[in-house]
Amino acid sequence: MSYLLSVIVLPITDNKQPAKCPSAQCPIPNSQFPMSRPTLYIAITNHGFGHAVRTSSVAAKIQELNPDILLIITTTAPRWLLESYITGDFILRPRALDVGVVQADSLQMDQEATLEKLREIRKNQNSIIAGEVNFIKQNRVGLVLADIPPLATRMATAAGVPCWMMSNFGWDFIYRDWGGEFVEMADWIGEYFGKCDLLFRLPLHEPMAAFPNIQDVGLTGGNPRYNNDQIREVFGIKTPLEKTVLLTFGGLGLEAIPYQNLQQFSDWQFITFDAGAPDLPNLINVKNQQFANSFPILPRPVDMMPVCGRLVSKPGYSTFSEALRLEIPVVSIMREGFAEAEVLLEWLQNYAQHQIVTAAEFFEGDWEFLRQPLHPPRLSDKLDKNGTEAIAQAVVDYFQEGD
Repeated sequence: MSYLLSVIVLPITDNKQPAKCPSAQCPIPNSQFPMSRPTLYIAITNHGFGHAVRTSSVAAKIQELNPDILLIITTTAPRWLLESYITGDFILRPRALDVGVVQADSLQMDQEATLEKLREIRKNQNSIIAGEVNFIKQNRVGLVLADIPPLATRMATAAGVPCWMMSNFGWDFIYRDWGGEFVEMADWIGEYFGKCDLLFRLPLHEPMAAFPNIQDVGLTGGNPRYNNDQIREVFGIKTPLEKTVLLTFGGLGLEAIPYQNLQQFSDWQFITFDAGAPDLPNLINVKNQQFANSFPILPRPVDMMPVCGRLVSKPGYSTFSEALRLEIPVVSIMREGFAEAEVLLEWLQNYAQHQIVTAAEFFEGDWEFLRQPLHPPRLSDKLDKNGTEAIAQAVVDYFQEGD
């Protein structure tokens, strides 16, 4: 992985739309930036799609509440993913500010490669931070919101602006569980998290003890943008809810989903976003080009959830959170060696209709678990569903108070 440390200053035209920059190096006189426009720098962790999904849902809400706030989003997540949640304009700054976990797919982790990338980030941290501080100052950023790169706290402090964070876990929690040299990395990261001005702690969380100032909020995620009848009509879904299943495994997917098991469920309808899925009579591939012209924006997993009686997934905050917000039952595979997974599954069992299956049952079994009744939530309480709105409103209020 290479890190681009040069500063890109992106011009803003009088109508507040990002102007075209002819090259990666595009220094613009400060006079071209509107002095009065509030600017939010959003840093998203370099790991999977889930962080980008939940942060984009917050960014979209901020934009809805106050369209005048300029969003600068720093992430390696693809633009199309961000645009599936954020329908207005934003500036994308492609930078990797942390590592997360190096993975072959949504379940297979490479600890050795992760440690190598962590060493590289730590070695180059001063250069990375200096580049972002320069960018933040030149673009008159008023607030940093991070999910959840540790370097963001030092960047914000050096630039003289607050750093707010949002997450349900910290990378120190993940790395410490792996032992060895990862413990030292966890200590280093925990020190940076200790400089965070305010953490919006999402549900499905670990204690996150490194953070000095914590505000608990509700579930985050997007809302379905299409009605159920439209989804059923375009995709030709005629099966009853209890026999309609969404298969979704995050941005990295799974290497070998046993699609042959679908032959045992000929009167069921399965839905996937896997571009490599086989052509089967009872499997709808949302990414198939035949559906592209039926929607202004291709449906996301959250758009498909309401027409499904359950979804089958791996432990992941964003998938679980959007399902919980819509009260969709979840069938989850277990995930070994990732500390967050155990926490997520505990919360899932407490608050959702659910099934937990082993990797062997999923990859080697015949999927008979789908014919078994779902387990009810262990608790009768409901989780707050308004985390997206709460975080967005806090950001909007911050800029209004600063006017």
